[in-house]
Amino acid sequence: MSMAMSPPSTGAAAAPVSGDAVAIKNFAFAPATLKVKVGTTVTWTNQDTDAHTVTSTGSGGPLRSAALNTHATYSYTFTKPGTYSYLCTIHPFMTATVEVTR
Repeated sequence: MSMAMSPPSTGAAAAPVSGDAVAIKNFAFAPATLKVKVGTTVTWTNQDTDAHTVTSTGSGGPLRSAALNTHATYSYTFTKPGTYSYLCTIHPFMTATVEVTR
């Protein structure tokens, strides 16, 4: 009896996530850290059955969505480099970051 074993899958390594979309699902933002270039418009889509917000942490941040119901979206165009931390004000344990570079 022989046991043929295949090598483990060598899928893509965990790399910083870039793109322009954030999913809100299972009470989390995915990806938790998104890297974009200045001028990128990021769109958040609520895939949960509960309402969520996209709100900058601290005061004066640019992200201020209304409560997003299921399948609702919120978009924001980042015009300055920096690290933008945000949360859901309804569920403050939901936190994430957008890193904006030139």
